[in-house]
Amino acid sequence: MSEIDIDLEKRRFLTRTTLALGAVGAGMAAVPFVSYLKPGAGALEAAAPIDVDVSKLEDGQLIRVEWRGQPIWVLKRTEEMLETLTKIEPLLRDPDSDESVQPESCKNRYRSIKPEIFVAVGICTHLGCSPTYRPEVAPPDLGKNWLGGFFCPCHGSRFDLAGRVYKKVPAPTNLVVPPYRYVTDTHIVVGEEQQEAV
Repeated sequence: MSEIDIDLEKRRFLTRTTLALGAVGAGMAAVPFVSYLKPGAGALEAAAPIDVDVSKLEDGQLIRVEWRGQPIWVLKRTEEMLETLTKIEPLLRDPDSDESVQPESCKNRYRSIKPEIFVAVGICTHLGCSPTYRPEVAPPDLGKNWLGGFFCPCHGSRFDLAGRVYKKVPAPTNLVVPPYRYVTDTHIVVGEEQQEAV
């Protein structure tokens, strides 16, 4: 072997070694950045399903809980409230909830698994304000056709007691119904789908 061959072998060895060490160093430097992108314990906890006890809900009462940083409404509707849902269907934009977000188990007139308990994300589908719960019938500020529901004070969107949006208001779709399921008759878990009975 000549000196030129030896120098070329050395050069190849040094080049490969440098590249290998550079790759290892880059990988080690990337570890903190990649681990930074993983969600923290707080984020995982916020996305976790939440338990809601509906046993103490009184007729017509609405409670608010938080899931994924969003307000979740749980409303116990009375028989009278449920009866209003058919009366106002001609005034609604999407009475059958064909264009709206809800689990398949809630795609019905009541938009709920059980008619008396309504669960919804308490955010208007227009620009993200939080509507107010207005259960009274025909108040002066909402008119004679108002049979109870949710009113968004930001831009005037109206929703019935099943979260279905009225016609001629800014909100384009019904309120979102999150995934939820019943564990018992009085205990629901928001954030998990209801399993269909086999």
